[in-house]
Amino acid sequence: MTADLFFIYDTHCPWSYAATPLVENIAQHFTDITIHFWHSAFFDGDNSINQAQIEAVTAVSTVNFSDRYLADLSINKDSTLTANVLAWCNHKAPEKTLALLKALQTAHFQQGLTLTEMDDIHPILTQLKLSPPIKSLTVEKLTKDAEFDVHEVFEMQEIIKTKAIPALLLAINENLILLNHNLYLDKPNAIVEAVALELAK
Repeated sequence: MTADLFFIYDTHCPWSYAATPLVENIAQHFTDITIHFWHSAFFDGDNSINQAQIEAVTAVSTVNFSDRYLADLSINKDSTLTANVLAWCNHKAPEKTLALLKALQTAHFQQGLTLTEMDDIHPILTQLKLSPPIKSLTVEKLTKDAEFDVHEVFEMQEIIKTKAIPALLLAINENLILLNHNLYLDKPNAIVEAVALELAK
């Protein structure tokens, strides 16, 4: 039996931030499951977050948001740079993708960094000993790797009939299961039992 988990997300999406602990729990408990991190690049500089969205996330999850982040909610978000860096990592150093994603989310939602400049992410790359090529550090447009991942996202969204992010999909052999991540946002450990039940079928 082969199993894969597909995580469709955006670094600047509060709901994706809340869902990342679920992915982390799955990664810790099921080391034989291959996890694919697909950044949707939804935030392109024309989207912002409002207070109601933040309140909705905090009401049903374990994550919180810093005052510095909350102070800049009205500023439009742009995840182009992080989509490019994470796409490179996902393709070239997949074993470090989760750590990179978590570090970037912490920098954004806790430290209030926009993650739109190299100064924002360079310390994280250094800490994780990652050296992406210059072409993967562009902020103007998506790289080929990022475009490839976005294309994969679009294809998967056609299959599951929703464009909502985040999305967690478990593929077991030829079967694709859309996990209802909303049930586990306030108790991330519970996702482990849900996945175990699917694997046992």
